[in-house]
Amino acid sequence: MISIKDIIILNRQFDKGKLVNKSALEFAISSLKYTKDPITQAAYLIRAILVDHVFEEGNKRTAAAILATFLENIKKAYDIYKLDKLISDIAKRNINDIKKIRERIKDVIRQEIC
Repeated sequence: MISIKDIIILNRQFDKGKLVNKSALEFAISSLKYTKDPITQAAYLIRAILVDHVFEEGNKRTAAAILATFLENIKKAYDIYKLDKLISDIAKRNINDIKKIRERIKDVIRQEIC
């Protein structure tokens, strides 16, 4: 299970790791236990980071790194350009519906060719 400390360490790769909305991140992390679906879990974290602006700086880069990590952990190939566009769109449009974010994450995953 990912922790606040893990996410702060990740953000420090891009900025100072200064939390400005800790409660939103705490809520997102507490929500992870209600679903075993890693895409839904990623959606909760991405929503908190992008919409609630949990860090002073580096929110988009942190959210992109979290999503990439979640997808790599479940062994799903993804389109890096679509991932980048997804992160930008969620931030720009303030998309806060977890179901919508989840569906958009699924669009980033490359479909396997049989």
